[in-house]
Amino acid sequence: MIDNTSVNFFDTQFQRQIQQQEFALNQFEQTALEFITGDVLDLGCGLGNLSVEMALRGHSVVAVDASQSAIEHIAKIATEKHLPIETIKADLATFHIPQKFDSIVAIGLLMFFPKTRALEMLSDIQSNVLPGGVAVINVLTAGTDYTAMFHPGHYYLFTREELEKHFNGWKIRFRAEHTFPAPDNTKKEFITIVAEKLA
Repeated sequence: MIDNTSVNFFDTQFQRQIQQQEFALNQFEQTALEFITGDVLDLGCGLGNLSVEMALRGHSVVAVDASQSAIEHIAKIATEKHLPIETIKADLATFHIPQKFDSIVAIGLLMFFPKTRALEMLSDIQSNVLPGGVAVINVLTAGTDYTAMFHPGHYYLFTREELEKHFNGWKIRFRAEHTFPAPDNTKKEFITIVAEKLA
């Protein structure tokens, strides 16, 4: 399973966000919205802010996360607003995508696994995007020195070029790198790729 260090880190954060009603989309989620089509898998959905917004825009969404707090929150909103969201609490270290989707989103997820599992998940995502659909992938990259949410040895930071190379044969529709300050004079470096699966 995802190491408890990571699950506990985010579960605590999600509970605080729920209490403080902090549900705004982050910039990675806002970017993803521009490219989403059809039925969507939101893998590692967190609090589900993106899942809810996609459902409000008419997409059928499957939202998957390891956090019980997050999944309960999303299910409650989906019920209250009659949204087409299916929620799944899953051990993402062993979860395999059960069907094909037009769009698969994995924002801030793959880095929480050792390299072998991260690449296995990426391959699973690519295999289950329908032709003409998109994969939206966002990860922390090498150069990141804020690691409080990781258990030592249980994470993987892609190089800046590596992620795009895994999408050889796909059409890269969007690529961006971002650096953000983090606690204790550290930094987080991200890359986001939106890739279209060619027919």
